[in-house]
Amino acid sequence: MTDTRYPLMEHAARDLRAYSGRPLSEITPEAVANGELSPADLRIHAETLRLQAEVARQAGYPQLAANLLRAAELTVVPNDEVLKMYELLRPSRASWEQLMGLAERLEQTYQAKETANFVREAAQAYRERGLLRR
Repeated sequence: MTDTRYPLMEHAARDLRAYSGRPLSEITPEAVANGELSPADLRIHAETLRLQAEVARQAGYPQLAANLLRAAELTVVPNDEVLKMYELLRPSRASWEQLMGLAERLEQTYQAKETANFVREAAQAYRERGLLRR
């Protein structure tokens, strides 16, 4: 998408949907009150994060754009797996081999190439700073 402008609700509302696929326009206080929404209706969709990343990139914030693209990749990763990854990425919690295994799993299982590369970069930084588990 080119020339994506913020806020997305004003400029790209028709493209926004929940993780469930429900259009964002259907996620209303009334729908909540009537019990019409599921937990997946309250989760963000990867495409919405990609749109936000494009806005950030166009505004000159490449690091924010990269973070949002990694977040988009992680929308398909189960929450318990994300929590395990978070724990492994804390300094001195994982070995080089464990972090390389995590990167491989992200890339192969979830097609999360950018996030896998980020984990590899973190592992290298931890190695250089002596922050890997021995």
